[in-house]
Amino acid sequence: MDRTEELEEQLQSAVADGLGHPFADESLLRDALTHRSFRNERPGVAPRDNERLEFLGDSVLGARVAMMLFEAFPTAREGELTRKRADLVCEATLAEIAIDLKVGPALRLGKGEDKSGGRTKPRLLASALEALIGAVHVDGGTDAAFRVVEHLIGPRIGTATSRRDDKSRIQELVQARHRMTPTYRLVRSEGPDHDRRFFVALEINGEVLSEGTGRSKSEAEQNAARAGLQQLEADA
Repeated sequence: MDRTEELEEQLQSAVADGLGHPFADESLLRDALTHRSFRNERPGVAPRDNERLEFLGDSVLGARVAMMLFEAFPTAREGELTRKRADLVCEATLAEIAIDLKVGPALRLGKGEDKSGGRTKPRLLASALEALIGAVHVDGGTDAAFRVVEHLIGPRIGTATSRRDDKSRIQELVQARHRMTPTYRLVRSEGPDHDRRFFVALEINGEVLSEGTGRSKSEAEQNAARAGLQQLEADA
């Protein structure tokens, strides 16, 4: 084993430790951290990427978070629970958790993706985290995957807020300051149907205040609103 492979294993092991799950099949851990750009460049080394595991992990994550919220907020109505879940499983939150787990340094990326800052891209980090949850499910079953979700999301349950609230807050703030309503413009979308990403600009009087990305137009608008609020509050 050369030094590069040794370092790769150390970084992957650190991620597994952060998840709190010892993998019986370590190839699943490697696959979860393998971006398609790496597989495309080195198919002999990486016959699989993390997209299938991401698909599975997304479902496992959503199911367990829904159960956790149902148990934690016994009087909350459906709408409130839905908004809280959206906040907890959105790209921004998952990327933050992935950063804490040091997923970025452990990602297996193609040279171009690596040079373009792929290790810090929220989309790649969030996708890898979901893939890791999927890998735990395949490796250890539903209970093991649910334990990992509880470990990662549990500390955030009590502070979950709705990003949709940010849209209401920024609308009120902009109307008060500028006597107009902010607008959201879809800049572009990219990626395959199962992993589509939307890019939205929040504009005031035709000028871009902030931008947001998400897996749906709604999530992208919510993230743009949150970024816009931070900008307005910083300028106040």
